Amino acid sequence: MSRFREKILGAGPLSIVSSLISIVIGLLFGCALLFILKPAAAPHGIVSMLTAGFSAPEKFAKVLYQAAPLIMTGLSVGFAFKTGLFNIGASGQYTVGACLALICGIVLKMPWWAGLIASMIGGAVWGAFPGVLKAYFNVNEVITSIMFNWIGLFAVNLVLSNIPSVLANYYGAANADRTAALAAANKSAIIPNLGLDKVLNSNYMNISVFLAAILAIVMYIILNKTVFGYELKACGHNRNASIYAGINARRNIVLSMIISGALSGIAGGLYYLAGTGQYTIDKNLLQMGFNGIPVALLATSNPVGTIFTGMFISYIQVGGDAMQPEFAVENITVIVSVIIYLSAFALLMRNVISRPLLRRSGLKTAEEHEDDGRPSGGGLLPKSDSEGEVTGQ
Repeated sequence: MSRFREKILGAGPLSIVSSLISIVIGLLFGCALLFILKPAAAPHGIVSMLTAGFSAPEKFAKVLYQAAPLIMTGLSVGFAFKTGLFNIGASGQYTVGACLALICGIVLKMPWWAGLIASMIGGAVWGAFPGVLKAYFNVNEVITSIMFNWIGLFAVNLVLSNIPSVLANYYGAANADRTAALAAANKSAIIPNLGLDKVLNSNYMNISVFLAAILAIVMYIILNKTVFGYELKACGHNRNASIYAGINARRNIVLSMIISGALSGIAGGLYYLAGTGQYTIDKNLLQMGFNGIPVALLATSNPVGTIFTGMFISYIQVGGDAMQPEFAVENITVIVSVIIYLSAFALLMRNVISRPLLRRSGLKTAEEHEDDGRPSGGGLLPKSDSEGEVTGQ
């Protein structure tokens, strides 16, 4: 196969093209839905959705503010994907991380960086449970992580509702079902903005998005440039082969879920230590963890890619908010959800695009070899004209 074709079939270019196609399909579907719901208001709604994020500095600041936790939860899900695990428990890890960050900031009067460390530890611990159950008892991590989402939610609600000094009414506010505003409880717990709030004229702006981008780059280096990352990915590709090669698969499964959980926990800390959001004691799972799944899928689990896909999802959400009052909140939620989840078909689009390129290169997919009745080792295999002759190389 030529070097040119190798580059075309490589993970980088093909992933970018497939993600862009998925985004376009999602946007077109969302625009069509607008015309179905309200034909007269649809053009204004489409313009608002596509331009609101850049329409004013404060809007762009909100895009960056929401992008930081989205990047982290996407990074969490994508990291687990890379190691062969499906961490659908990011919401619970996010919630536990947020809880510990708020307790450190409001009750213990600790600075913001200590709150982020606490949120990382909380998420890591919550991620360790599904990891241990998977590694030592072969319990599917999807089932356990879903269960721990709800356990985490109600455990956090129980803890916060029984700590009076963490609630808003302790500081004179009317709400007893919300945590206190950090500006009133402990200003040192607010993530610094380094003057960026004045540049973009918004209290939403701080250094969270830069911290998230740095962590994404660190995760990329760990996965692709270290022996530890290679072992984690090897266990994900083939656990039995990894064990045969001398890799401790059980340890790596647990560590993978711990790291994944830690990233989701940090996301909770970044969101609630920004000083603009207050945790509400409610019976609904926080959606930020689930939104990390399409962020990871759209980035095809590339840590650096999650920076851009997290920004895109945040941009669409801000655009959706700008569509009011022409479209009700429920309509906006449906439209934004359609765009987000259709955008998550990047992996499927990648396979669709790659098939004609592979056939031109004289390669078959593993599924085609299985259809031929021959054993497949996975991935891409050269076509064979006879037992002793291989073509396409």
